Amino acid sequence: MVSADAGEPYSAYDDFAWFYHRYWSRGIPFRLLDAVDRLLLADLEPGARVLDLCCGTGRISRAMADRGYRVTGVDGSAGMLEIARAQAPGVDFFRADARDFVVDEPVDAAVSLFDSLNHVTGPGELARVFRCLHAALKPGGRLLFDLNDEPAFLRHWRGETFTSVEDDHSSIMRGVYDPAERLGTVTVTLFRLMDGTWRRSDVVVRERCYRSGEVLALLQAAGFRARMHSAEALGMEDQAGRMFFEGNRDR
Repeated sequence: MVSADAGEPYSAYDDFAWFYHRYWSRGIPFRLLDAVDRLLLADLEPGARVLDLCCGTGRISRAMADRGYRVTGVDGSAGMLEIARAQAPGVDFFRADARDFVVDEPVDAAVSLFDSLNHVTGPGELARVFRCLHAALKPGGRLLFDLNDEPAFLRHWRGETFTSVEDDHSSIMRGVYDPAERLGTVTVTLFRLMDGTWRRSDVVVRERCYRSGEVLALLQAAGFRARMHSAEALGMEDQAGRMFFEGNRDR
């Protein structure tokens, strides 16, 4: 069981959840699972309790549950969790704010994948996330997450506009990165045919580009022993610009 007030900041993701699940969460998250297997699950016995923070629509939660782990998925978006519960019925999902949550029973490990923590756009807020994660882990527990580094923002958030048109939906998407502010912004306009009516929704997704040294310092301040790996060092050249961070709770 997880408790917290999820608040309203995540409601913007609700109308976006179906599009995210259909397109964004189909490829890269499963590529990241290779790193999870190598850096975390290889040393974790089946049956261990794993927290999937910012789980989105639950694809990774389900994959870990299929490997025999007892998974709890946490996300702030009710829309994301509605899809997660439908496609991963063997996982316990709860709505909570990543910056302010408590687990009833400490977990053996925690993950947060697909640059989820880039969506936490202030260092003070990220510090709160790390403190919550430290408290959620058992002594000896382990944390693994990934973040987009600046090369990824510069490569993928270049101000280009992408459009798609299908029979039942269409989309317009544009990503921009501001290196001075170290902030990326993606605007998504969706049109979806529902019950014979076209409905429009507009979503703005923001991600902070953190410096790796800053992230390591915040992890250490929260009580973790921390280290990082580049995607390239893990043999994931297709994910260049993505960094993986490990945190160990010793006590």
